[in-house]
Amino acid sequence: MDPSAITESRVKAGGVSFFMRSAGSGAPGRPVVVMVHGMIVSSWYWAPALRELAPLCTACAPDLPGYGRSQKLAHALPVPDLADALGAWMDAAGIASASMIGNSYGCAVVTEFAVRYPSRIRRAVLQGPTTDEEARRFLIQLLRFIRTAPYESPSLPLGMVRDYRAAGWPVVVETIRQALRDPIEKRLPLVRIPALVVRGTRDYVSPQRWAERVTSLLPDGRLAVIPGGGHGVNYSRAREFVGVIRPFLEL
Repeated sequence: MDPSAITESRVKAGGVSFFMRSAGSGAPGRPVVVMVHGMIVSSWYWAPALRELAPLCTACAPDLPGYGRSQKLAHALPVPDLADALGAWMDAAGIASASMIGNSYGCAVVTEFAVRYPSRIRRAVLQGPTTDEEARRFLIQLLRFIRTAPYESPSLPLGMVRDYRAAGWPVVVETIRQALRDPIEKRLPLVRIPALVVRGTRDYVSPQRWAERVTSLLPDGRLAVIPGGGHGVNYSRAREFVGVIRPFLEL
């Protein structure tokens, strides 16, 4: 069997059916890395990074409730509820603790999880954290996404459109509203674990000034930059991305 093959499975936690993708042997004692997707999208876009991480650890990427192939919801869950749902999924999946990687809005969930469940998270990678406190308006964010798009893999926006359709219009609108008013900067000083902020130099959604501010607010934060990378380097530049985070995660 290909050691980098991705497996798909489901677990039920808190009355919710979770879909997940994973890679790696899952052998006892292996480090576990949990990957948390961004706004409205799902675990499919972690697939390139899952394959790169498979020889190094047990890597898992769930679809959070309401998104992807996990159970559909009538309303989008706020960040605290998403963090609790992530903890419930870990219980059901048999994961006591793990390092975590968040992309974009997933960084909000990871930081909330770190504050709520500090004993269950070893290290955090915050890749392209959102949302810049000086740009919490829909039009600004839309223009930034458009400006960043040429530096992503062409298949990334297509997959995003598919996930937006799957989530449904009410969940899409509510998630965007919640993302634009999430005060991540208030949580960052409470994250007491080592955290690595990763940014592509062509990521206009998470600009350098904001990445530096996020890093400065973390008690044990550091910053890494991937030249030429966009907002989704975990998908478009997975090999470089894993090369950057591997030493930090001690893999």
